[in-house]
Amino acid sequence: MPLASAISTRRVVAVSPPDPADPFTGVRPRLIRIAYRMLGSVAEAEDIVQEAWLRWHRSDTTGIREPEAFLVRMVTRLCLDQLKSARIRRETYVGTWLPEPVLDPGDAAADAENEAVTLALMLALESLSPLERAAFLLHDVFGNPFEEVAAALGRDATACRQLASRARTHLRDRRPRFPVAPERGQAMADAFLAASRSGDVSALRTMLADDVVLYADGGGRRPAALNPIYGLDKVSRFLAGVAAKHGNAMPVVLRRCLIDGLPGLVTMEDDQLIQTTAFLLDGDRIRAIYITRNPDKLHHLSVALLS
Repeated sequence: MPLASAISTRRVVAVSPPDPADPFTGVRPRLIRIAYRMLGSVAEAEDIVQEAWLRWHRSDTTGIREPEAFLVRMVTRLCLDQLKSARIRRETYVGTWLPEPVLDPGDAAADAENEAVTLALMLALESLSPLERAAFLLHDVFGNPFEEVAAALGRDATACRQLASRARTHLRDRRPRFPVAPERGQAMADAFLAASRSGDVSALRTMLADDVVLYADGGGRRPAALNPIYGLDKVSRFLAGVAAKHGNAMPVVLRRCLIDGLPGLVTMEDDQLIQTTAFLLDGDRIRAIYITRNPDKLHHLSVALLS
């Protein structure tokens, strides 16, 4: 599902149909991907890019020789402003905050970006400063030269190199040491679903890493673990308890797919709402489990999969 088509319905402003001759039209999907990686929110990314569209069409753009670089700078600065309020909101967020899940994009540029910045890495980006995050994403993921990064951030190129270097150092240990083929990843996701929903603790213990972490985001809207759960024993017991509470019922699998670059599943749960589950794999073990249940973060998927 292309990120550019996961359009939020939370903010509606009348705009003209896309004009193929307008430079904004061609760069819009890239702007949305940049904003999403910066903010971790489909809805906020769409809002930012819509605001950039309005500013672009209210301005005299005749003298702009490089529209794409100009628009990337604009969207980056809007995202940096947005991050200030986003950090305040996340301090009061109920339970664990996870980025809004986006399914396999289906285009080469976005697929490559998802390999570089998986859901696991997006969560790790939250611990960086906004400037470190922007420098890393713009240069390392989106391939902008440091001169353009410097123009976007209002810093010199040397400072931006240092920002990106600090980000790389911080993120180095968040990448899996032993990547897994996509087919193997999906098979492990299916095996996890069967074991976790049947309460088969023995099977779970064979597939979970000793230091596995489970993150669940209900946003106070649906039941979910309020804090991350660490370690093989605690995660296994938690999953067994959930299975017993729900009578070992298997959910309906709506989609087997990549979720922000990680193998995962979209399921219809017994409350008739969907959830996503994504897995960080390292060799033949699951290192992290990311469960998104907050319906506000799943609205775009509900529209796409259930309409």
